[in-house]
Amino acid sequence: MPTIERLRKRPDFLAAAEGRRFHTERMTAQGRLREAGSDPAAAGLRLGFTITKRVGHAPERNRIRRRLRAAVRAVAADLPVLPADVVLIARRPALQAPFETLKDDLRRAISAALKPRGPKEGAKDGTRGGDGRPRRSGTKSAHGRGAGGGGVPPTPSRRDAGPPAAPSSTPNACGGVPDGQ
Repeated sequence: MPTIERLRKRPDFLAAAEGRRFHTERMTAQGRLREAGSDPAAAGLRLGFTITKRVGHAPERNRIRRRLRAAVRAVAADLPVLPADVVLIARRPALQAPFETLKDDLRRAISAALKPRGPKEGAKDGTRGGDGRPRRSGTKSAHGRGAGGGGVPPTPSRRDAGPPAAPSSTPNACGGVPDGQ
């Protein structure tokens, strides 16, 4: 049976949050693969739990945490043996869910969160991420808008504006003229 370490440090939790995500009704899994040579002592799977106060009071959160730990122990043999970090974010339905459902969710969530990302589709042929539309390279104008505009004319620079216009006397809300005019 593979050993599963615990995530304990905040930077590890934050790094896992940058990786892939998989959502179920009962939990969200966030995972990332680590470099194999980064820490030889932690070569296997490391797991962390996040159960926020929105889920419930402390006894309910602790019960969810105990159920998730038991589910991890029950499915440890089925989990991938990779140098990876996974954070499980529990939701309230994990408190009442049948244990078998919790185990199935855990298997699916961890394997999906650790699935390696493939190359982006369309990256080689000059299109965007697979939608077939061509990229518009080099069409930005000096004002940061595309060559097609966008319906908003660019604002003139100060050099093009000429002398400042004289202030007009616009009445204020009371119908009078503003002070100083």
